[in-house]
Amino acid sequence: MHRTSTTLTDGRSIHYYDERPGRPRVDVPRRPAPAAAPVSSLRRDPTTGEWILMAPHRRRRSALGPHCPLCTDSPRDVTEVPGGPYDVAVFDNRYPALGGAAATGAADGTGLLASAPAPGRCEVISYASDHGTTLARLPLSRVRTVIHAWADRTEELNRLDGVEQVVCFENSGAQVGASLEHPHGQIYAYPWIPDRFRLMHETARREHEAGEGCVFCRVLRTEEDVERRVVARSAHWTAFVPFAARWPFEVHLYARRHVPDLAALEEEERDDLADLYRSVLRRFETVLDRPLPFMAVWVQAPARQDRELAHLRAQVFSDHWGSGAVKRMAAGELGAGAFVSETDPERVAEALRRAPVTT
Repeated sequence: MHRTSTTLTDGRSIHYYDERPGRPRVDVPRRPAPAAAPVSSLRRDPTTGEWILMAPHRRRRSALGPHCPLCTDSPRDVTEVPGGPYDVAVFDNRYPALGGAAATGAADGTGLLASAPAPGRCEVISYASDHGTTLARLPLSRVRTVIHAWADRTEELNRLDGVEQVVCFENSGAQVGASLEHPHGQIYAYPWIPDRFRLMHETARREHEAGEGCVFCRVLRTEEDVERRVVARSAHWTAFVPFAARWPFEVHLYARRHVPDLAALEEEERDDLADLYRSVLRRFETVLDRPLPFMAVWVQAPARQDRELAHLRAQVFSDHWGSGAVKRMAAGELGAGAFVSETDPERVAEALRRAPVTT
């Protein structure tokens, strides 16, 4: 892989990950800066202790329009990725949910009205300069380059002061919130461990302290032994529908070696991941009569604390049953947090196993 890093005219960083050297990166876009500098902050919910990220400026971010900001042939005042065709590009989000003018202040308020700055980093990762494709349809070499970029950014962002958790994720499809059709994802470096990840980490710590070892390794071994929910398996990775699946279609992809994050993967593990992860995404495209919109998130170790307790894995899921049929969260689920699953994990796994991966 060949990484080239530079700075855009408005001061944001951009990193190109190319599969061959020699591509010049001399052009820069003449995009004006946002009308107002991003101002994000954290406010604590006094009834739950959860931190809520406040980012009202995000309403002005780019959406579907006549020109795509991730295409190199878009007008110079639109494109975010200058310099001609690229393999993979990562750049600072123009409208970041983290960071901005308020990120360096001091915590304000105590008791019921506690708030804090929201430092961190929000990056966009574009999987290809080709607008009309998906990560599932890219060649294995390109998927491998995406994995390299995820790992490289994870390692670099973990070193930043104040970063506690790096999360690579994707919304694929406007039905699940993607604001651009171009194949892309995002990388967030959070100044705290988000609550769902924190709960997972606390569970891992309790199991470890009780002498049970890694709870994720045990889940993986159990699913491999039972086999009914396994969708695909390779030398270094196993993809399965979880026993307590929440969503109509949901697959968890576990590293078979206990490894904390993407940056810690060996070369052959990355190669193997490119193949199996692409096959999972292709199954989401072919399991029904049309591609499923989906969300994907990588669960990695915190930047600093108890990294040995973490086990690298991805979660890929869709709230769609099929054409026009969507899992809608009811008031009890959203208000009480009591999730009601209407899926049959074993049947979903069987359908995904049978879905074509070569079309």
